[in-house]
Order: sequence, then structure tokens, then C-alpha cells
Amino acid sequence: MSTGTATRRARTHAGAAWTVLSLACAGQFMVILDSAIVNVALPSIDRDLGFTATGLAWVVNGYLLTFAGFMLLGGRAADLFGPRRVLVAGLSLFAASSLAGGLAAAPEVLVAARVTQGMGAAMMAPATLVVINTWFTEERARARAFGAWSAAGGVGGMAGAVAGGAITTGLSWRWVFLINVPIGAVLIVVAMMSLAGTPAGRREPLDLTGAVTGTAGLAALIYGVMQSADHGWTSVRVAGPVVAGLLLLAVFTVVEARFAGRPLMPLRLFGIRGVAVGNGMLLLFGGIAIAMWYFTSLFLQNVLHFSALQAGLGQTPAAVTFMVIARWASALLPRTGVRHLVLAGCGCFLAGFGWLSQAHADSGYVTGVLGPTLLIAVGIGLTFPTLMAAATADVPEGDAGIVGGVAVTSNQVGGSVGLAVLATAAGARAAAEAGESSRAALAAGYDLVFLVAAGLAVAIAMVSLLLPGHRRG
Repeated sequence: MSTGTATRRARTHAGAAWTVLSLACAGQFMVILDSAIVNVALPSIDRDLGFTATGLAWVVNGYLLTFAGFMLLGGRAADLFGPRRVLVAGLSLFAASSLAGGLAAAPEVLVAARVTQGMGAAMMAPATLVVINTWFTEERARARAFGAWSAAGGVGGMAGAVAGGAITTGLSWRWVFLINVPIGAVLIVVAMMSLAGTPAGRREPLDLTGAVTGTAGLAALIYGVMQSADHGWTSVRVAGPVVAGLLLLAVFTVVEARFAGRPLMPLRLFGIRGVAVGNGMLLLFGGIAIAMWYFTSLFLQNVLHFSALQAGLGQTPAAVTFMVIARWASALLPRTGVRHLVLAGCGCFLAGFGWLSQAHADSGYVTGVLGPTLLIAVGIGLTFPTLMAAATADVPEGDAGIVGGVAVTSNQVGGSVGLAVLATAAGARAAAEAGESSRAALAAGYDLVFLVAAGLAVAIAMVSLLLPGHRRG
């Protein structure tokens, strides 16, 4: 009887863990999906609502700005109020703002809905990481969970490019937002039921000064970087917000170190080597991801003349490769340690981006793009879940939310800064090649981006050497 009871309990726990992991992966899927799915629908949105040329960009930027800016606050909220409450609140906010966006009759309403969506996403993303850290404490199970969570983000990115075109063409751009409502409702019910036994948080006051300075600093920094696409780096519209953001983040650091009794982001956490080094690598990895998914899409569309939907389909083999390798790498991580997988991934980046940098206007898809992107996707599958696991490992349970928020923020900030810097480099190189055809000039600009990405891979490999060697148990 006792053996049978233990077996039933183990099966029940395994079933509950599977449900919880599915919930965390679904939340991550929604967050990444909505950062990509809108891009293809922008022309239809513009025709229906009549955006200005600069206003249309805020359908995308409004989401990304609040998503990255509010991540630290969302992470600490998950620690203080419990991941169940914060995840349900984030899902509710996300679904409600999606409904408002789908029904929007004016540009201002849609932008406000996207800003609110970003806030909901900033609550969801770190809460899903807390859920994984809470339910999966054994090293191998935790590594597999991170692999699944990372793969879910890959599915979201892939589905965003393809589904955005399909939904906009077959139904309406409004369903790009409305589809989140029933999905969100289901996930709210699942979260309420499956997370009933998770910790309810702890009774501590929120560090309001840290929350204001940290959130405002990140938002100002990212806003300024976003402006660099239309204005020079020395212009007031770029330098002003960037300098203000850096100053606010400096104030935030001083407040957290010396004045906050219960800091929003305890700086002692960066004394954990995995947290400090992992976040440094995630910051650099953000540029790698942008070079891969964003600039290869531009190469397919602007140089090889693929449609947006064709470009999404053209990147699908790489996305599938990433998902498969991410699951495989998560199983290897407990045996190999972080450093070996990161170095192997960086080797794939060097080879893949080096190959991709040779692509030109007359390149074929298979040899010019597909081959190198498959190699790069192997590198992403090896490194991304590994870096997330490293950046959130060995952390006290009560700080899992803020550490998860810091990890996602590092990746987001790295991507935002990487996009701005790489776009500037590509534009300058294309302008220097203006004597050639526009396709050849654009290809030269993108090739420079791919070479810079290879350099980022070298930097990540060097930083990874700061990690301790793998200790075999």
C-alpha cells in the first residue's frame, strides 16, 4: 500500500509539474509572439487607422519599451506577491489590452493598448521563470525545463512571422490582437488551478524609489536608443533620453546599494558569479539574436525580394533547428556545464555568421542563407537556454523573480542597443556602397552586421571563461 501510494503521489507531482511547465512555456510563447506578430500587419493597420509615419512605429516600440522598462518591477513583484498572483495579473492585463487593441478605432487607442500589453508581458515573463525555479529544483529537471521554456520563445518568434501574415491576409489585422483573448482566458484558469500550491510571496514593502528610478532609467535609455533609427546619435532626441536614462540608472544603483532597506534589486546577487557573468553574456547575446532573426529577414526581403510571409517561412527551418537543439542542450547541461556549451555555440556563431557575411545580391537561398542560418540556429539552441540557466542558478528562492527579471532585461536591452548600433552600421556601409545597385549596397550593409555578430560571439566566448569550471558530482 505504501509503495502504491508513493507511486501515485509521484505520478500526480509529475503530472502537475508538466502542467506548470506547459503554463510557463505558453506564457513565454505569448510574450515573444506579440513582439513579432504585429510587424507583418503594420501596413494593414496603417490603412485602417491612418497613422502618421512616425506614429506607426509605436505600435511596435510601445510594446517593447514597456516590456523591457517594467521587467525589474515585474520580477520583484513576483517575489513579494507570489508568482501565481503576478502571472494571473499579467495575463489579465495582457488579455484585456489585446481586446482593446483589436477593437481600436483610433491610432492613440491602439498605441495605448500596446503599451499596456508590454506592462502585462513584463509581469508574465519573470513570473514564468519563478514558476520554473520553484517547481524544478533538481538540476537535470530544471535544465530540461529551461530548454522547453527557451524553445517556446523560439516557437513564438517563428509563429509571429508566419501567423501575422496568415491572419492579416485571411481574416483581419484585428485578429492579431483578438486571438490573445481566449488564449489568455484559458491560461488564467490553468494558472489559478495549477499554481495553487506555490509560495504566496512575503510581506515586505516595495522599494518605491528603486522602482521609479530603475523603471524610468531603463525606459529612457531604451527610448533614446530607439530614436537613433531616425536621428543621429548626437542629436538631442537620442542623446537626451540616453544620458537621462544612464543618470537615473546611476541613481538607482546608489539607492539600492546605500539607502533602500528592502532593495528592489539587491546588489548582493551580483556577487553570485553565475548571475553576474550570465547577465553579461545575455547582454551580448541580444545583439546575436537581432543579427540572426531581424537582419536575415531584411536580407531575404530587401536583397532576395522575398515577401514578408516568404521571409517568415524562409526562417522556419532555422527556428525549428533552434527548438530541437535547445531541448537537446538542456539535457546535456548538467553533464557538460555552462562553459562547454557556450563555447560550442560560439564556434557555431563564428562559422555561421562568417559564412552568412559572404552572401550577396546574386546568392541563392539554400547556399547563401539557409545553410549558415541553420548553423547559427544550432549555436542559439546551445547558448540561449544555457545562459538563462546560468544567470538564474544558485539564487535564494525569495529572489528568483528579480533575478529572472534582470536576466530577461539584460537580453532585451542587449537586443535594443544591438538593433540600433547594427542598423546604424548597416546604413553607413550601404551609403558608402551607393555607387553600386541598391540591392548590392544593402547586401554589403547586412554583411557588415553579420561580421559584427561574429565579433560578439568571440566576446561571449571570452566572458564565458570567467565562469567556474564544471564540477562533476
